[in-house]
Amino acid sequence: MERRIRRLLIANRGEIVSRVARTARAMGIEPVGVFAEPDRGLPFVRELDAAVELRGTTPGETYLDGARILEAARRLGADAVHPGYGFLSEKAEFARQVEEAGLLWVGPPPEVIAQMGDKVAALAAMEAAGVPVLPRALLDGEDAGGLAAQAASVGFPLMVKAAAGGGGRGMRIVTDPAELPAAVAAARREALGAFGDGRLFAEPYVIDARHIEVQVLADNYGNVAVLFERECSIQRRHQKIVEEAPSPAVSAEARERLIAAAVAAVRAIGYRNAGTIEFLWRGDGRFSFMEMNTRLQVEHPVTELITGVDLVREQLRVAQGLPLSVRQDELRMAGHAIEVRLYAEDPAAGFLPQAGRVRLFSAPEAPWLRVDAGIASGSEISPYFDPMVAKVIAHGPTRDEAAVRLAAALDRLTVFGPPTNRDFLRAVLRHPAFLAGETTTRFLETHAIEPGGPPDEVLAQAAVLAALTGMWLRRRAARVQATIPPGWRNNPSQDQRTDFTAGERTLEVRYAPRRDGSWRVAVGEGAPSEVRGFDVAGDTVTAELDGLRVTARWHRDGMSWWLHLGEHQVELTERPRLPERGGRESIAGGLTAPMPGKVVAVTVKPGQHVEAGDVVAILEAMKMEHRLFAGAAGTVREVRVEPGAQVALGDVIAVIDEEGATS
Repeated sequence: MERRIRRLLIANRGEIVSRVARTARAMGIEPVGVFAEPDRGLPFVRELDAAVELRGTTPGETYLDGARILEAARRLGADAVHPGYGFLSEKAEFARQVEEAGLLWVGPPPEVIAQMGDKVAALAAMEAAGVPVLPRALLDGEDAGGLAAQAASVGFPLMVKAAAGGGGRGMRIVTDPAELPAAVAAARREALGAFGDGRLFAEPYVIDARHIEVQVLADNYGNVAVLFERECSIQRRHQKIVEEAPSPAVSAEARERLIAAAVAAVRAIGYRNAGTIEFLWRGDGRFSFMEMNTRLQVEHPVTELITGVDLVREQLRVAQGLPLSVRQDELRMAGHAIEVRLYAEDPAAGFLPQAGRVRLFSAPEAPWLRVDAGIASGSEISPYFDPMVAKVIAHGPTRDEAAVRLAAALDRLTVFGPPTNRDFLRAVLRHPAFLAGETTTRFLETHAIEPGGPPDEVLAQAAVLAALTGMWLRRRAARVQATIPPGWRNNPSQDQRTDFTAGERTLEVRYAPRRDGSWRVAVGEGAPSEVRGFDVAGDTVTAELDGLRVTARWHRDGMSWWLHLGEHQVELTERPRLPERGGRESIAGGLTAPMPGKVVAVTVKPGQHVEAGDVVAILEAMKMEHRLFAGAAGTVREVRVEPGAQVALGDVIAVIDEEGATS
């Protein structure tokens, strides 16, 4: 029975809300939503026709609270709910509550979500449907002997997996039987925290496999469409970072086998709406079912770009009781598409999640480029949610062209503020193994990806531009003689000087004006350069350095500078001209939080001896657990936190008196 949607509540946050709203509005549907307190200033809130604040900061207080979201739907007059991905998108009970409230659920039936959300039940259903699966074993209890016996049928290496949920949570690779109890304990703790379900199972860990997934659509009239495959093998901590369609490993014959398996799976469980079936792909072309995501995937844009099908539009059609607008025999693949996930994280610090204000976000525009962003200039990235801030997707006639285009787009993408993985992603896309299509789930383990920093010449250019722009800002703010350069003398005098730090490096910039309007500038012990044509226009600064024209985007906040020159982003810290007094107390032996987060566990107590590398505490930030290790052997003098506590960047977790240290 057809039932039109007039007002759609999108129960999510960030870029997926903007993306669903765009299609909803094009279909004449009014998009509304919800937002948590830390998300108040994000673009998606402004793009909704109306929104209700969910007072709170954590996922449990906001986007995971189904009752509050349903109350928001009532207040907003919504007649349907689109869950996006993550959060409540695969919660069968929430889907059931939406339907019981008289609203349309934009997703599969609740009973199908429950069946496929339980990985053990899903594997059994797929096996019964004739879809290839791997052997598996349930992991009950914590006893080492019992766990070893349960895992014996699977063998090592194996993968420990949570029976509920997804997104890489509750997963551990185990190569040594002695490591199994610790891996099970960590995976169970993570699964309980993420899904409220600590059930685990083990399956063989296939080395150098690929992660291949198939996009499916099904309606209420028995129509099924398989929109080919995506490859999502390049992952870090089981989180996808690069996705593409089609896969460079799948032949036309193998694609037909994948499509047949996907159709069998969909029909066996009575699936409706959009979904993704994920397979483990071996080098010999064999594949095994892993799981089914009963929702829209983060990486759905690559499928849309090669097929021309708007997946959200099809979702909304099916939810309204309309048939699919696409047929299997009409589907064709056009070219190749690659997506990268831009995360607020610091690769130089072990990819620790980052929070803070985005000073400038600017993405290039091109007919072949799509940027789904959850941030804009001025946005605040909070520590409470996933660190993904944008998806950048390129389409091209061939895989090589798509990769080249995407890397070039990242060259021109500007993000000033918290560190991101932009340079890391550029290095992946330009790696010879990636360009050759040699992408497996061990890609990042097998290949050393070294994004590197800006070359010395670029650092020097950035320092010169920052020093002269700082001078320009000071003169513009001057109350008298604002047009006279600083340090001007009728007779030659000493140079002006501004010092910067870039990581561990110090850059000393000396500069002096000349009567013809040019500048004499030197960086460190380098030879002086001539600077002409210096000009600042908005957030762009231009100058000719010894005849070389250089243009950069810039932003300054206090003593911090960000500049984007060519393909490079440079962050500089201006050193004060006079030394500052005071500052944050430094505690000898203090182990500090490397990011804001929640203390999940404290594994030491005062008086305990620790060795270098021992785990002292575990923090959870932006969906991931992070272990804090003792830097040296010693004795724990004090512990300053307890499980459940929220800590800020730099807060002292514990104090360890190192062996041999004197106070």
